[in-house]
Amino acid sequence: MSESLLAYVENMRETFELSKQKMPGLAEAYYSGVKEAVYGPEGALDLKTRRLMSLAVAVHAGCKNCILSQTNHALEQGATIQEIMETCQVAISMGGTMAWSHAMMVMDYLQERGLL
Repeated sequence: MSESLLAYVENMRETFELSKQKMPGLAEAYYSGVKEAVYGPEGALDLKTRRLMSLAVAVHAGCKNCILSQTNHALEQGATIQEIMETCQVAISMGGTMAWSHAMMVMDYLQERGLL
């Protein structure tokens, strides 16, 4: 991969912060409500599991920002490389070769971080 995913993630974070400043009403509504309801309080599923589920959906959907963000969040919640790979397998089983191509981004990101 020619583009540094670590640099992409850093730029994504900076741009995201700018977008929250420029669209404060939307950011407040989305992040104080939806995100808190999904990732906030513990429920029947722990936060690591919810992040892995989000990663599977992101891989299936092909959202680059979502894939990188959810991979990072899963790692922060203690997900192992094997758990992340199995999550990608689930996404691939539902999304076929398109999801497989997006799952390779997860692998590139993990390689760039020195985790694979």
